[in-house]
Amino acid sequence: MRKLDILLYTRASGGGGAERVWAILANGLAARGHRVTFAFDEKMTGDGIEPQVEVIEIGGGHGRAVLRLARLLRTGRFDVIAAAVSVSCVKLALAKVLALSRVPLVFSYHGFEEYKTGRLSAAGYYGMPFWVRLADRFVGVSDGVVRALVERWHAPAARTQRIYNPVPLIPAATAGEIAARSLVVGAVGRLSREKGMDVLIDAFARLKTPDVRLVIGGDGPERQRLVEQAANLGLGERVEFLGRVASAAEVYGLARVAAVPSRTEAFGMTTVEALSAGLQVVATDCEGSREILSGGFGELVPIENAAALAAALDRVLELPPNPAPGVARALEFSAEAGIDQWERLFAGLARPG
Repeated sequence: MRKLDILLYTRASGGGGAERVWAILANGLAARGHRVTFAFDEKMTGDGIEPQVEVIEIGGGHGRAVLRLARLLRTGRFDVIAAAVSVSCVKLALAKVLALSRVPLVFSYHGFEEYKTGRLSAAGYYGMPFWVRLADRFVGVSDGVVRALVERWHAPAARTQRIYNPVPLIPAATAGEIAARSLVVGAVGRLSREKGMDVLIDAFARLKTPDVRLVIGGDGPERQRLVEQAANLGLGERVEFLGRVASAAEVYGLARVAAVPSRTEAFGMTTVEALSAGLQVVATDCEGSREILSGGFGELVPIENAAALAAALDRVLELPPNPAPGVARALEFSAEAGIDQWERLFAGLARPG
């Protein structure tokens, strides 16, 4: 496979799930010898971008970002360009038009409800009849996202494919190591409404298993409200908010069980990370979690049902740890597996050098 010149673009160099995926992909492709340029609107601290990746901060303002991207496309000699999340896809596509570029373009969609987050984000979905003329491939991070793209938004099925997010796996603990831990339920995610941490706290207050603690890793706009919710429920020091964590291992390395209480989840990187760490997982029955856990790899409960979530956590906390099935399942979503698929896609789109 020849070495490619690849441009990856998204909102930020770190932070959310899609941004994290793009950073992992940039590092992985660069490690394989490709020349990778990672362009983003906002530089985040602790983004983990490796030195061999060329980084370009485009800056704020949608109009200015499109102009700067167009300039980059005119001056660069890229074999393929790709954007993650719909707002970034729209901006990169408009830049391609302004630059009169014919470089192959890939749209990557990472959620079901991005169209609700702003006008340009909505344009990435409602404008599909226009984007099909500009984009060579449409990628969804799960089969559920691909179905939505094709059936609801009318993306061309022949040019739409699923590539699971590349997940850096956590070294698995043994059954004995997990059994020796104190009773901790671990959860990792952005503290925003769609992640359902309020439902988890409500469920935690209903647990019948004694002496359990809840450890939550992540930050976001709902943090203060969640802290107040835990206090109002009298949970006191039994709920610990770690804030932003460098790795899910900071939480899952303490836990006996992982909880993923999301209201919506297009994929679920933290679900895979929990499995790879050897944990039993209790998750809500949304598209992403169901796709990962169905087949007996975890417990699924109805969305926003605190009573069902509590009952499942009580049940799983009583079970002896059994890491092997979850660890094997997590390997299917490894960083290497995801980067392999992206590399093949890019190589197939690039014109012969």
